[in-house]
Amino acid sequence: MLDMFKTNVGRLRILGFFEGISLIILIFVATPMKYCFANPGWTKLIGPVHGALFLLYAINALSVSVERNWKFWTTTWKVIMASFIPFGTFYIDKKILSKL
Repeated sequence: MLDMFKTNVGRLRILGFFEGISLIILIFVATPMKYCFANPGWTKLIGPVHGALFLLYAINALSVSVERNWKFWTTTWKVIMASFIPFGTFYIDKKILSKL
């Protein structure tokens, strides 16, 4: 596990995991709590954390893209777009990033 911190791809995989978890919590826990139970505390807590993780993930994905000479429309685009879809980062980790 600690070896993953030594490479850009490893850091991207770790960021993808945490970004995916934060998106799932935001969509499936925080948003229903806000609109169904009138409790915006979760969104105020998770929203900025997810935003920061999203930015770190996108910047690191672009960094890995340059380092690995990925074609933008074939690989980079998929990796970045996965962060907009719940469970997308887990799918991309399994299909693309784990093979690097």
